[in-house]
Amino acid sequence: MIENRPFFDTLTHVVLILGIALVAFPIWITFVAATHDLARMAQAPIPVLPGTHFWENLKLALAGKIISGIDTIPVWKMMLNSLTMALMIATGKIFISILSAYAIVYFRFPFRMTFFWMIFITLMLPVEVRILPTFEVVANLGMLNSIWGLTVPLIASATATFMFRQVFLTIPDEMLESARIDGAGPIRFFVDMLLPLSRTNIAALFVMLFIYGWNQYMWPLLITTDSSLTTVVVSIKEMLDSGERIPEWNTIMMTALLAMLPPILVIVSMQKLFVKGLTETEK
Repeated sequence: MIENRPFFDTLTHVVLILGIALVAFPIWITFVAATHDLARMAQAPIPVLPGTHFWENLKLALAGKIISGIDTIPVWKMMLNSLTMALMIATGKIFISILSAYAIVYFRFPFRMTFFWMIFITLMLPVEVRILPTFEVVANLGMLNSIWGLTVPLIASATATFMFRQVFLTIPDEMLESARIDGAGPIRFFVDMLLPLSRTNIAALFVMLFIYGWNQYMWPLLITTDSSLTTVVVSIKEMLDSGERIPEWNTIMMTALLAMLPPILVIVSMQKLFVKGLTETEK
């Protein structure tokens, strides 16, 4: 039985509230900046209360009028590019990783564990380390300035393969034997038994991989020069580097606010499955 200590309960709640405030304060400032006009954002100190220009800034961002006098790609188009990239990376990583883990765990073939450790070792080689040879391969394949060049090099995932392998190892061998007795082949066993048992793990990985794909900056910046393929994360950085112009913080912050929405919606909509996928230890 846990002893009731009012002082420690109060202290815990105070620390929790302070932590939430510390994390939420930058988001609040982003929202406040998105509700003021450029003249107010150019003055010091920055406002901490919302203004009255939210819808005006939203229309400017959605229409591609983020920088005065310059027509840029609309924010909805940037977000569509980012969404396409994030979805393709997340689904591609999960599809390839779950099949790789299935082959490693349930099939017996020469050098099976050697291949697994070769996959696992790539964890020490992130995209930033192998970015030049990867760029050369993509260029030789003619995938520059294409959605395939943005996504295909980032699809393979050693982390997801390792996680699915660990999940499959927890499934009792009796399930495989019973499936064989019932006449289920490898595909039937995979689709009817392994996929339902891996549902929460797939959801947890999807959330993490979607955010990973959405937040990509270096690779899209390197692989694309066509403005129609600009992602929202890259575009925010380009808005800040406006040369001699003063950054138009009202529309920039509105763009940043819109860029937060898809990851938040994914996390909120899949919260229960996400927590289950990270905490479940038995099937």
